[in-house]
Amino acid sequence: MAIKNGLLSELSHEKNNTLKVLNNLKGADFTFKPHVKSMSLGQLTNHVVELHNWVALALQQDVFDFHTDYTPSTLADADALIQVLESGYVQNKALIEAMDEADYFKEWTLKAGDHIIATLPKAGALRYIINNHLIHHRGQLTVYMRLLDIPVPGLYGPSADDK
Repeated sequence: MAIKNGLLSELSHEKNNTLKVLNNLKGADFTFKPHVKSMSLGQLTNHVVELHNWVALALQQDVFDFHTDYTPSTLADADALIQVLESGYVQNKALIEAMDEADYFKEWTLKAGDHIIATLPKAGALRYIINNHLIHHRGQLTVYMRLLDIPVPGLYGPSADDK
């Protein structure tokens, strides 16, 4: 099996899981913060969606610098975020399908100015920096949903709200 087949499967699965969450956030209070040190629900939701679309940042360039290449998304509702997620998925899928196998092993660096956060193969960046990161934050988002009494969808099996 080619690396791209595994990445495409994961890309689709995680996009669909995020879509389940977004569909339950329609009408949610995007200003909600469970703690003063926490991101707001809107900030966290934007971050989860933008992480999906970092695929191009990892695959089309060799270095991503938070200081020059990143502006946080600030969309204010679930419908707008769903549109960004869906359109980004189409672009991500096409990009992965077009890549040569050797491209996945090229080095990619994540940095903040002069500080290097990580250097790893592009396939590793997709798994470690993007997918694991978005899964972590989407998990946080489901805790916010529970605190707001918004039904939490099952992502890797049924949730308490699916029963």
